[in-house]
Amino acid sequence: MSKTLMGIVLLGSLLGTALPAVAVDITGKYETITPAQPTADKNRVEVVEIFSYACPHCFSFLPVMERLEKDKADYVDIKHMPAIFRKSWEVYAKAFYTAELLGVLDKTHHDLFVEIHNKGKPMNTPEALRNFFTERGVSAEQFDKTFDSFAVDTKLRQSKVMQGRYGISGTPTVVVNGKYRVSGSTAGSYDNVIAVINALAEQEHKAIMAAK
Repeated sequence: MSKTLMGIVLLGSLLGTALPAVAVDITGKYETITPAQPTADKNRVEVVEIFSYACPHCFSFLPVMERLEKDKADYVDIKHMPAIFRKSWEVYAKAFYTAELLGVLDKTHHDLFVEIHNKGKPMNTPEALRNFFTERGVSAEQFDKTFDSFAVDTKLRQSKVMQGRYGISGTPTVVVNGKYRVSGSTAGSYDNVIAVINALAEQEHKAIMAAK
C-alpha cells in the first residue's frame, strides 16, 4: 500500500468517515432475462427475491435479504415472491400471500422460517399455519377467510407465470428490475450477492435518471 493511500485510509478511520466504495466487477456474476419483464414502477428499481419457506438455502439466505432491505438505496423497492416448483410448496406460498394481504409479514416472514428450519416444525397444513398466525394476533376467522380467498389464489397464479417468465430454476434467486437473475451460484457466494445486486440496481437507477 502506498504512503498516500495509507494516509487516506488512516485519516478516514480517524475521522470516522466512510471511504468511497470501490467499484465491483460484476462481469459473469448474473444472468440476463430475455425478454426483460415489466416492473410495477418504471421510475424505481425493483428487486424481487424468489424463495420458499420449504427451502433450506432460502433460510440460509434470509440474513442476506434482511441486510439488503436494511441498507437498500432509496430508489430500490424490495419484494418477495414465493416459488411454487411443486404442489407441496403451494401451502407455503399461500401462507406468504395471506400474511401480505393481512399486513402481518413483519410478524410472520422471519418467524415462519425459524419454525420450519430451526424448530423442525413442518408447518405444511392449514391447521398448523392457522395456529401460527393466531399466535401473532390474527384471528382464526381472518386467517381462514384470507388463506382460501380468491385474492390469494390469484397471486399464486401470477407468481407461477412470473417465475416462468423470469426463468427461475432454483431458489433463492433475486431478480433485479425484471432484467437480471442473481443467485449464490452466479455471484460466487451469498456475500457477493449483495454487491452484485447493488451494482445492478445502481446501473438501472442511472439509466432511469438518464432517460428523464
